[in-house]
Amino acid sequence: MNGIINVYKEAGWTSHDVVAKLRGILKMKKIGHTGTLDPDATGVLPVCLGKATKLCELLAGEDKTYEAVLRLGITTDTQDISGTVIKETNPAVTEKEAISCIRSFEGEYMQVPPMYSALKVNGKKLYELAREGKTVERKARPVHFYRIEILKTDLPEIRFSVTCSKGTYIRTLCHDIGEKLGCGACMKSLVRTRVGRFDVKDSRTLEQIQKLADCGRVQEAILPLDQMFDRDTAVVAGSSLQKRVYNGNSFYGRDLPRPVPGLKDGCRVRVYDGGGAFVGLYRYREKEDEFRLVKMFRDGGGQG
Repeated sequence: MNGIINVYKEAGWTSHDVVAKLRGILKMKKIGHTGTLDPDATGVLPVCLGKATKLCELLAGEDKTYEAVLRLGITTDTQDISGTVIKETNPAVTEKEAISCIRSFEGEYMQVPPMYSALKVNGKKLYELAREGKTVERKARPVHFYRIEILKTDLPEIRFSVTCSKGTYIRTLCHDIGEKLGCGACMKSLVRTRVGRFDVKDSRTLEQIQKLADCGRVQEAILPLDQMFDRDTAVVAGSSLQKRVYNGNSFYGRDLPRPVPGLKDGCRVRVYDGGGAFVGLYRYREKEDEFRLVKMFRDGGGQG
């Protein structure tokens, strides 16, 4: 079984819990998730199966969209509502001031990761140090908020949608908004609504996936591996090339059983064997009329 399942992670589950449960449902070990969601957060968690685990890093780097509820006037140690309250105030902030402040975070921003995170310092996860009562210096990292949209205001709470780059902490965004307003803030709730091409409206809960598996229809929930690259041109290598592509070797356009129209220098293509099985991704070099391996997805293949 190779492909990606768009899982709806429910509250209370860690991303690792989801993977462990799927291993039991699907009766397979080679499964990996594509980016951690906090236990209290819900929403899209693409999970890769079999050969598709080679895509975990790629999917983790995709842009993401969230819906969050910001609670003004409360500051916690975890930067979300489940943490220990450090300070609580009655925020003297108008709706206009709050909205203006939130929108000011659009664009590139240097964000300091929270102590309660899975990032490692000297081999130890930050949340482990935080639970020991320790605080260590964290370097600010560039993140990008491509779009922030206010969905509802009911002070001291504001619901908003944000599309952002990888490695962004929405809890920290909420905290930083509170700091800029001078009243403190934390994240009350979080739903991840999109990761790359995977949308929350198409996601399935673990219970729904279990029911599909019980009646032999689990393939309905799995996006085939090659469909992740359906915008790339498909190239079929004939029997004379099969051994070469299985080994991840380069090949030439003149060796193909039929010409491929519309190829441009540097374009990426999906390569299939003569039987229609997806082999891997190649890149075309127009000057040499050559296809060179980018990523092999067939078992036993190399990478060049």
